[in-house]
Amino acid sequence: MAGAVSLRGCDRSSPRGIDQVLMKMERARTTITNIFGRVPLTYTRFSLTPQTDGDNSQVEMKLADEEECGDQPMGDPHVTHQSGKNGCKSLCFKVLVVVLLFMIGFLTGYLSYRGRVGSLPPSKEVQCQSSTDDSDGVDHDAQPEMPTILDWSSLKLLLQNQIETTKFELNIKDLSEISPGTSADKEERVTKMVHEKFSSIASLKVWDDVHYVTLQDFNRDNKVTLLKDVLAEETFTPTSYVAYSPATSVTANLMYANYGTEKDFEDLREKNNLTGKIILVRSGIIPMSEKVRNAERVSASGVLIYPVPSDFSFPDQAAADIDCPFGHAHFGSGDPFTPGFPSFNHTQFPPSKSSGLPQIPVQTLSSRDGKKLFDKLDSNDCPISWFGGCKLDNRYTVKLEVNNKNAEKKIYNVFGVIKGFDEPDRYVVVGAQRDYMGLGVSKTIVGTSLLLELARMLSEMVNDGYKPRRSIVFASWSAGDFGAVGATEWLEGYLTTLHLKAIAYINLDAIIQGSGSLQVSTSPLLHYTIQKILKEVPDPLIKASSADFSYGFSMEDAAYPFLAYSGIPSVSLRFQKGKLPYAYLGTEKDTIQNLKSMVNVEAMCRTAANIVGQIILRVTHDHMLPLDIPKYAEELLKKTMALNRQRNAITSMDLNLKWMNSAWGDFNRASKTLKKTFLESDLDNKPFLRSLNDRIMKVEHSMLSPYVSPKESPFRHILYGNGNHTFNAALKHIDLLNNNKAQFNEDMFKNQLALLTWTVQSAANALEGEIWEIDNEF
Repeated sequence: MAGAVSLRGCDRSSPRGIDQVLMKMERARTTITNIFGRVPLTYTRFSLTPQTDGDNSQVEMKLADEEECGDQPMGDPHVTHQSGKNGCKSLCFKVLVVVLLFMIGFLTGYLSYRGRVGSLPPSKEVQCQSSTDDSDGVDHDAQPEMPTILDWSSLKLLLQNQIETTKFELNIKDLSEISPGTSADKEERVTKMVHEKFSSIASLKVWDDVHYVTLQDFNRDNKVTLLKDVLAEETFTPTSYVAYSPATSVTANLMYANYGTEKDFEDLREKNNLTGKIILVRSGIIPMSEKVRNAERVSASGVLIYPVPSDFSFPDQAAADIDCPFGHAHFGSGDPFTPGFPSFNHTQFPPSKSSGLPQIPVQTLSSRDGKKLFDKLDSNDCPISWFGGCKLDNRYTVKLEVNNKNAEKKIYNVFGVIKGFDEPDRYVVVGAQRDYMGLGVSKTIVGTSLLLELARMLSEMVNDGYKPRRSIVFASWSAGDFGAVGATEWLEGYLTTLHLKAIAYINLDAIIQGSGSLQVSTSPLLHYTIQKILKEVPDPLIKASSADFSYGFSMEDAAYPFLAYSGIPSVSLRFQKGKLPYAYLGTEKDTIQNLKSMVNVEAMCRTAANIVGQIILRVTHDHMLPLDIPKYAEELLKKTMALNRQRNAITSMDLNLKWMNSAWGDFNRASKTLKKTFLESDLDNKPFLRSLNDRIMKVEHSMLSPYVSPKESPFRHILYGNGNHTFNAALKHIDLLNNNKAQFNEDMFKNQLALLTWTVQSAANALEGEIWEIDNEF
């Protein structure tokens, strides 16, 4: 191809102008030739005579074929340079035109921008220059890059480094020194200290939560008198009390009921009338409130609770006496005078109280005083396995006097949060109560110290590169000794806010009671994660195989309302000696000296911090929430199998378990499908991953029965709650067909079975996802 250039619009009467144009074009031709190393292109100068149409302002550029010999206009000079035979000439010319146009545009923009900068005042010009110099070539208009996520090995190393440089006993010492003064003064000083510790951590946002609750104060006029033939033989003056006991006095014969479990009372009633009796029970196995509830069901008139040293672990090898322990008798959690709703100051409800409040007086005794009463008992008509007597001689009676007083209290929960970088509205909650009866080192202070140090360590890790995807909330609860009052009121106040946002709760109360064994109370969803972490903890005393796992919680555990009331997967850890609880919990002997004589407190705090820290990291680091849904399917299968063992009784009522089995099958399949979908998903598709994680978070919450009122039956969990809506209640009810058919209510059982079935089916549907993905054909 050859190129011909035609120029129009120049004045042909001006030879000088023609020569200038030709000279410039020749220079351009030479430059192009040098650049491309090729024979110059051909161009033609056309007539410069003004056109008849008067248009003398246009310049026309043409490309002509190399072999084409077009006639030139008359009178036009013709200049021709022969071209080579290279077929790329036309392409190169096009590229050149594009490059020239680009350069012209670039230079125009640059000169325009430079002109604007030059017009700035001197101060602004210096400022711009300084900003440019400081940028080191960084484009400040660019979008900020997402933070780099450290891998799991790096996170564990960061945590380990923080733990190794932490002195846990310093906080324990500071907190344990806050002891003089009244209980209210002590609580105020501890609250202030926790708030100041949180506030000293730069990356922590701190806030308080205030509630107005009804607690109960101790009256030292409480006493227990042993009467013989109406005369006082011995009087016991307790040093502690059981909160929420009615203030009253009763006199009756004494009966012993072992640990006060339902089975113990059933065995005792086979040969004894318990109506109107004062019941003596030993502490342990079940909460005090449950012992009192069981005694009320057999129409007892009062309850005395005492510890037996052989049921507990001590700093020394030999068991010693145990002081009168503190406890509460509310069969529930939270403020019993605002059941099911929060105790904010502006809450206006008619006077009400929890159905879990006891109607009979209850008092604790020391191990020595309890043994004195036990030794007076006759062994006749007692279960053989109890190894002792169960009732007093008819000449003896016991007088129980309780004078506790209700008191309105203002309590503070203190919080701090490390906000997540990816999903800040999803969070794990770590909590510990800070109030305590007695000296409270093992029960409260160690857990609070761990809470403070975990907040500090994880904040330091953020400064060192840890970027949690999700947030971490640190909670210091008040009034925990009265039945997780602070924690429960917070849950009641923010129930809808917490729904599908709180991923898990980790309870630090009474976490270190010894060493050698680890008791883990948890939701099935967290079992696998905890077991995996235990295998990685660098402590020879803690082995995954030696940990004892149990599902669900005692009602006195602060994690209980999180699981059973709010549907939040939870875990409580207990390091113990010989799998026995610490003898001095809730007593005046719960001191740092006694605990240190039993266990290496610093070493155990490091181990506990390592385990809890790794749980937090797992929940906030992984793309997929580390909640094991198939494990939940196993637990549901156990309950459905227990119902299937009652198949004959169920079919006799013209019922079958096909729908329950189908609901479990749907849940099992949905759990496996969801896990498979997550493993095959694109980790960069964050909206999709979030939707999958939301379905995982629905599992625990879906176990809350929607068919009962949170006010009337607050613990709605069908597996680990309390009430007629649970699997345990249905199994116990149908068992009456074999043991006490007259007490069986067929319509009630039919309702129990139907509602349980639909609760499980609803959980399966929640796992399936959108409604168009659900197959409602059983």
